[in-house]
Amino acid sequence: MGPLSGIKIVELFCIGPGPFAGMLLSDMGADVVLVDRVEEQELGYPDHKYRYLYRNRRSVRFDLKDPDDVEQVLRLVEEADGLIEGFRPGVAERLGLGPDVCLARNPKLVYGRMTGWGQEGPNAGRAGYDANFLSVTGALWSIGDADRPPPPPLILAGDLGGGGIYLALGMVAALREAEHSGQGQVVDAAIADGALNLMAYFYGNLHGGTWVNERASNLVDGGDWRYGTWTCADGKFVSTALLQGKFLKNFVHKTGIDLGDLGDADDRANWPSYRARMATLFLTRPRDHWASLFDGDDDTVMPILDLLEAPQHPQNAERHAFVEVGDTVQPAPAPRFSRTPSEIVRVSPTPGEGGADALTEWGFSPEEVAALRARGAFG
Repeated sequence: MGPLSGIKIVELFCIGPGPFAGMLLSDMGADVVLVDRVEEQELGYPDHKYRYLYRNRRSVRFDLKDPDDVEQVLRLVEEADGLIEGFRPGVAERLGLGPDVCLARNPKLVYGRMTGWGQEGPNAGRAGYDANFLSVTGALWSIGDADRPPPPPLILAGDLGGGGIYLALGMVAALREAEHSGQGQVVDAAIADGALNLMAYFYGNLHGGTWVNERASNLVDGGDWRYGTWTCADGKFVSTALLQGKFLKNFVHKTGIDLGDLGDADDRANWPSYRARMATLFLTRPRDHWASLFDGDDDTVMPILDLLEAPQHPQNAERHAFVEVGDTVQPAPAPRFSRTPSEIVRVSPTPGEGGADALTEWGFSPEEVAALRARGAFG
């Protein structure tokens, strides 16, 4: 039912940002066929159904080092609107699945490439992970306390935010253009490029003079005492965002905190004293006390929930932000659509699961499907 219903995508197995892009597209209704590897993957969890990033797909197992199996992938390419690959530069070409070959078979194809560094440049062929890619953008340096190394921000800012989301957006844009021009193209999505793009606000403020090139010294990096996280009496945490006068006034009224002797609140030189006063305040009560105290529209103080608490929060419950699929509980698709809602219709497949039905729908004959079954393509 999603807004991408009718779109067909071939996804060559990769990890991290590639499958995240595939999840976004398939949540929105695209029919994504995952070309799983023949060899089993080391999961790190007990069952394939917990590969949430691979949900909503059907899977087929092909050996991309086997020319016959590569030809089967190219058969899929002929029927597809888009393709996702996440190899290092040059690998897809060596396998016979590069953009020139694929676009020759299907000139309208949108060929999505997901890498850390991009297709060219001195680092293009270099190995790396999320933290490595963030390291050259200024993003990783800007996060964390000034007196310790920057903490890796999970893989939110790099792999997922700078990588998968940009690949999905780029493919949707190119798919729309292909509908008008009849011509496909290559979408070159690099994690480092996307993460740098996410930093536009901060570079703009830096060059405009409202951001200083020091960690924990600015409005939203933990420097400003009004915007931060705090430890409570029970060792749990809350966040504050008191950046407008009415929110700060409400906070002072409800807590009774005395800030009058600390000097100009906007002077960076006074921020350590303000932060110390705030830290002392929050240590006097447990987290849930503060959560119940600040429960109104003009309260910009919130409890910081862990992964087990978050699904139970009333806001998440009311929005159905977590959904049950089979016996799994997963974050719901986002964003929301009023007329063509996204949905999760399948848990993540075991390698080969659903592949026979998918290939039949994509135009493979019963004899071809039977031959592929005999070769182990469907697990």
